[in-house]
Amino acid sequence: MEGLASLQKYADLYDQKEFQALNEELTYAEYIERVKKTPKLARNAFQYMYDMIMAKGTSEFTRYRKKHTKYHFFTESPEPIYGLEDTIEDLVNWINGAAGHYGAEKRVLLLHGPVGSSKSTICRGLKRGLEEYSKTKAGAWYTWKWVNLPTVADDNGPAVFTKSEDVCVMNEDPLKLMPLNMRRAFFKELNDIHWDQTPEDQRPSLYELRNESELNPRCKLFMSLLMKRYNGDWLKVITEHIRIVRRVHSETDRVGIGTFQPKDEKNQDSTELTGDMNFSQIGNFGKDSDPRAFNFDGEFEVANRGMCEFIEMLKLAKEFLYDLLGASQEHSIKPKKFSQVIIDEVIIAHTNNPEYEKLKGDKTMEALRDRTVKIDVPYQLRWSDEIKILKKDYGPDKVRQHIMPHTIEIASFWAILTRLEDDGGQDRLDKLDLRDKAKLYDGQKIAGWTEDSVKELRDKHPDEGMTKGVSPRYVQDKISNCLAKRKHYINVFHVMNEIRDGLGHSSLITDMNDKKRYEVCAELAIKELDEILKNEVQKALGADEKAIERVCNKYLDNVVAYVNDEKVENPITHEMMEADERLMRSIEEKCDITQQGAHDFRRNIAGFIGTMSRRGEEFRWDSNAELRRALEKKVFEDLKDTIKIASLTKEAAELDPEMQEKIDAVKARMIRQYGYNEQSATDVLEYVSSIFARGDSKD
Repeated sequence: MEGLASLQKYADLYDQKEFQALNEELTYAEYIERVKKTPKLARNAFQYMYDMIMAKGTSEFTRYRKKHTKYHFFTESPEPIYGLEDTIEDLVNWINGAAGHYGAEKRVLLLHGPVGSSKSTICRGLKRGLEEYSKTKAGAWYTWKWVNLPTVADDNGPAVFTKSEDVCVMNEDPLKLMPLNMRRAFFKELNDIHWDQTPEDQRPSLYELRNESELNPRCKLFMSLLMKRYNGDWLKVITEHIRIVRRVHSETDRVGIGTFQPKDEKNQDSTELTGDMNFSQIGNFGKDSDPRAFNFDGEFEVANRGMCEFIEMLKLAKEFLYDLLGASQEHSIKPKKFSQVIIDEVIIAHTNNPEYEKLKGDKTMEALRDRTVKIDVPYQLRWSDEIKILKKDYGPDKVRQHIMPHTIEIASFWAILTRLEDDGGQDRLDKLDLRDKAKLYDGQKIAGWTEDSVKELRDKHPDEGMTKGVSPRYVQDKISNCLAKRKHYINVFHVMNEIRDGLGHSSLITDMNDKKRYEVCAELAIKELDEILKNEVQKALGADEKAIERVCNKYLDNVVAYVNDEKVENPITHEMMEADERLMRSIEEKCDITQQGAHDFRRNIAGFIGTMSRRGEEFRWDSNAELRRALEKKVFEDLKDTIKIASLTKEAAELDPEMQEKIDAVKARMIRQYGYNEQSATDVLEYVSSIFARGDSKD
């Protein structure tokens, strides 16, 4: 058949074995034996989610003298989270506490933070993680379906079922089919097996497997009717009418993942959470309180054995929030005309600060506040993490247009600056340029600042990232606008102009003081860009690291001699001489160190080198950000005297063919070494030459 061979090529990509594994069916006896071999099949939703996170592994790192755990699940997720280590640690600790039955399982987790701070991304990451983990062998989970149900009357009694098969409406644990006394004995044996299978060093943190809850109303009725049919022979019911089936979490198929978001008051209906009548079946069973005439398809029921997300929880009507009280504390819900129904799921909600402040002031909601664990999700304050967020959407594998190098970097830098407190005052902590503050927060080293003093600075402003600044979405929108307008290439100037122009039109930037502050931040970001571009052009013109290292070594030899009140050996005459004050000042002036401040700066540099040595780290010319900038400027200035950077323009090239060769060579190096294209390299050369032209005119 025409086209069949082509179709077969794609059909071969389909994994039929995976389909068979994910749609596996077992007898109840086979399932019991499997549970004995793998006791984790009996874990609850919190234990399942904790194992899912830990399956990706962890690593440790130290920041501000405090050890942190990095959970790879959140960085390797289809919805990766960058940074936010404190938030993620609090989240995993809460899940771990709930898995261990320490009380956290009776609470609603509330992610609280400004708009665009990754609250929804965390939830999406957990939901996507459940979907992927449930397809693995370690993440397999099962429920049951009723089979061979009598749909016609026979000698054992009248027909009570409208179809011969019916999957458990809430995907419950098959062990719930055991009567409670039988189940308790089985779980005692199961926990012993689980203990023996666990390495000794992990046993202190081992969670207990338990399940004391009842069946959902429909399955409870089915069991009751069939037990009567077989005169109480439970084993007969299980062998004749139960088949164990594997399930896979899926938000789109509404299996184990529920999502609820607020609507206007007229359209809100509590049945969206707890299910509603199936009016087509009432005629078959005679009353609307029969569980066979009820759809157990509310978000709480759908999310059973998984996770339920409440979007903007505090915008919900109070009636909906009341449903959360029982769902969290008692793990039960109250559908219409039924008794309490037990649920097993992780409930995670999120909200912004204005709604949370309203909740704090509402005395009628004390019960909900008491059952809520709040975890703050601030904006990123680390420059490198903000860059990762934007590169996730605008990296070279995501867009076809060429994006000039440093465009994402400077846009991220601006976003970070808007979120920081601009320290101004007299004490030592307040004498800090906002650009340097952003770099300190990102882990870069600046002379005079230790890890302890940076922590002190962070502690001084605990609300940074929570109360001010722009969200990543604002920057994403501006980059998107640039990409839409320019089909082949965008540069950092396009994006920064778009960012500044948008400040007067954003619905979230309504305070004029904020607008002015963000404009100042844009100017600071451009200053940082100037330093980066001048440095790159300098290197492209021929100054390599060896030249900087030579200058650095000379400077350090003289600094050490100055600090220790020693002399320096002249490398040519071998004469012992005083430290070269002119050389040291020629470098220190490049980072605005005054004559009066030179003594402290040199002692700080010497101390910085000593600290690195004690830690077993090697000091390089670029180890200290402040000294690095000074050295680069020094070499740059020396080079500028040899090659007139202000002359590297199109106009100069048209008059001088040799200049055109120089420009072509510089652009070739920029393209090869830094990732520019022809157009972006041309733009940068024009821009940097204009900076130096302005500088020359001032001189």
